[in-house]
Amino acid sequence: MTQTQNIADFVLSRLREWGVEHVFGYPGDGINGLLAAWERAGNRPRFVQARHEEMSAFAAVGYAKFSGRVGVCAATSGPGAIHLLNGLYDAKLDHVPVVALVGQTARSAMGGSYQQEVDLHGLFKDVASDFLETVTVPQQLPNVLDRALRTAYARRCPTAVIIPADVQELDYEPPGHEFKMVPSSLDRSDYSEVPTDDALRRAAEVLNAGERVAMLVGQGAAGARAEVEQTAEMLGAGVAKALLGLDVLPDELPYVTGAIGLLGTRPSYEMMRDCDTLLTIGSNFPYSQYLPDFDHARGVQIDIDPHMVGLRYPYEVNLVGDAAETLRRLMPLLSRKVRRDWQEDITASMRHWREVLERRAEVDADPVNPEYVARALDPLLPGDAMLTADSGSVANWYARHLRMRGSMRASISGTLATMGCGVPYAIGAKFAHPDRPAIALVGDGAMQMNGLAELITVAKYAGEWSDPRFVVAVWNNQDLNQVTWEMRAMSGSPQFLPSQRIPDVRYADFARTLGMTGIRVEKPEQVEPAWREAMAAEEPVVVEFLTDPSVPPIPPHATWQQMESTAAAILKGDAEAGAVVKQGFRAKVQDILPGRKHKPTRHEKDER
Repeated sequence: MTQTQNIADFVLSRLREWGVEHVFGYPGDGINGLLAAWERAGNRPRFVQARHEEMSAFAAVGYAKFSGRVGVCAATSGPGAIHLLNGLYDAKLDHVPVVALVGQTARSAMGGSYQQEVDLHGLFKDVASDFLETVTVPQQLPNVLDRALRTAYARRCPTAVIIPADVQELDYEPPGHEFKMVPSSLDRSDYSEVPTDDALRRAAEVLNAGERVAMLVGQGAAGARAEVEQTAEMLGAGVAKALLGLDVLPDELPYVTGAIGLLGTRPSYEMMRDCDTLLTIGSNFPYSQYLPDFDHARGVQIDIDPHMVGLRYPYEVNLVGDAAETLRRLMPLLSRKVRRDWQEDITASMRHWREVLERRAEVDADPVNPEYVARALDPLLPGDAMLTADSGSVANWYARHLRMRGSMRASISGTLATMGCGVPYAIGAKFAHPDRPAIALVGDGAMQMNGLAELITVAKYAGEWSDPRFVVAVWNNQDLNQVTWEMRAMSGSPQFLPSQRIPDVRYADFARTLGMTGIRVEKPEQVEPAWREAMAAEEPVVVEFLTDPSVPPIPPHATWQQMESTAAAILKGDAEAGAVVKQGFRAKVQDILPGRKHKPTRHEKDER
């Protein structure tokens, strides 16, 4: 006799039909029905247990970012659902497809101020605004679940399905062919949205008229590497990258200027300042002050989301379409630039910037220069590495010193810039690609917030990954460093020790208690050997570097106001005043030292 399938059983079978292989979650009685179904289903799709529901959501985001597939997370009612919010907002702001499966108090108790009863529609109505629904009857389920998955894919957003505890136990019955029933289907055929021929012609006219074209690419261009490269070659352009688009193009291309913005490079800043035409592909980089002056350059934007085009800059032409397909249709209309002075200047500027970064990394610090830690890692990275970086000062070193090459993948919490995502992102990435090395770059603040607990998750699953390399690198400076520098530079406030100073935790020692390799680096000469040991290990590794909090994350163009504010902070009695002055001077002087083989750009000649 065939066993009756209940609602929870159908949920898991439908997820399998959608190709879902992993669900990141944490148990609770609000999803007991689902957990029982998982046992009956032989744990398919795989339930991946995090230490906290927020980490489940972050891991789902990391999985989606590195796999290109939907990430799924699950949590119980009440506190479990609440904990999902930060990770889901990370998905919403970075346009990542994630589906949340959430339990709820039994229907009979709703409205009775019952234990763990929370207004989940009120809770999720913003973060899951594209699709949020509660399943109350069996016939409703396939339509709701399919729409949640399809909407997450189509709109690159988080969606949520709420299933009360008693509903999970109901026998499943499909919708019938009758009034007020809504049947559903599984198919999600691929499609490519493309702009009109007239829009492409107008865009080509703008780009062909420009003499100094700058390109900005973001994560929306990730599937268009060849087309972006060909377009840059035709236009004689330089290419800057938003943080979420660092892996779109390899940094080995001489005209790629790296990151843009506060964490960006000097060549990216100068290219945007001096260009006469801007082509933005798959990016909604939020800081317009790092884009060309509004009356200085003409602009063309390519983005697949019509809701997001036209933001940040007064573009003349907004092309709505898939990046690769749009560029393929646009390129035949473009005229190849004959003169290459502009691109050659960008290339020379980038060579000089690399020399500046190398010299900054070589500056003595107490005990270790944080820039040197990232600089030493760069040549040791495998060509198939998956990199995650947490929010904080470590993001500066990640964005400036690590060069993308080969099939490397990398991501960060872009728009939400939330702390604590680095380790769970890497866990999600590892489940997406267990045959590739994962490296999480984390500040000590983020490590204390979330990373330490998630090392337990790493230890739990590490034996299942075909490539055992999982490296967590901790910049240990006992300071919430990014905020400290923002206080100095933005508001002229000295370091406020009660909020900024954090304990010196022995991260490597903790890793060893979990059976991992733990390495603590206290001297500069230990940095490179530590990286080599970590990269060669046959088990997860935590390598902590004791770094100097007084090394400044200098933006590509520090304003006079920022310098005045920092000076004011020091005069007000900053606890690290002496070290800040010394390290700031040492870092800044590297910008003005002559390059070893630097050819002056046209702009530099004009300044002279």
